[in-house]
Parts: sequence; C-alpha cells; structure tokens
Amino acid sequence: MTLAPETTDLRIQLRLADDWLTVCDLTALTPGRGVAALLPDGRQAALFRDRAGRLYAIGNRDPFTGAAVLSRGLTGTHAGRPFVASPLLKQRFDLESGQCLDDDGVRVPAYEVRAR
Repeated sequence: MTLAPETTDLRIQLRLADDWLTVCDLTALTPGRGVAALLPDGRQAALFRDRAGRLYAIGNRDPFTGAAVLSRGLTGTHAGRPFVASPLLKQRFDLESGQCLDDDGVRVPAYEVRAR
C-alpha cells in the first residue's frame, strides 16, 4: 500500500533497546532526502523514505570524518541495495544494515523503523 503523506497522521518510530521512540511525522520525510533525529542518549539517527515508501534509519555520524551529516547524503542503490553516500567523502552506507559499501571494516548503527 502506498501512503500519501498529506493524507495520513502516521508517526515514524525507531526501536531503541526494547522500546519504540517516536521521532517525527511521516510528512517530514521526503522520498530521496534524509532527516536527522536526536536520540535520548545524544546520538543522532538519519531517517530516509524511498520512492516506494520504505523507511530506513541509520546512525547520522559519518565514521570517516566524525561529522553528523549522513542525513544530508545522496541516496541510491547498488546491486539492489539502498544506500546513502556521505556528502563529505562519498563513502556509501547500506540503509538496511549500516555496512559501509566501500570499506568492509566500517559500519554505522542501523535501526528498526516503522510508521504507526
């Protein structure tokens, strides 16, 4: 089912430990663009919605530079996997797993995400 953001009051939630945290309205997510959310422990998550309506959330901190910028990266796909490329050094991070596609030894946190 495809949801038109202007016709729903759904909230985006991330799973943190054993609980769900509401971070924003679905209307805040424009397909192909990211949004940063501050988490209770001070970290940030980068949230994305693709053109098919699928939701993703990974850590917002670029592990190569330390800057909280992944939410501002360019999205795309590689071998059928959705990714975001850091706007600074262009490393690509799998939006489902957080794995860096350009360096096997690097990953960012990936969060379970839902709309409710």
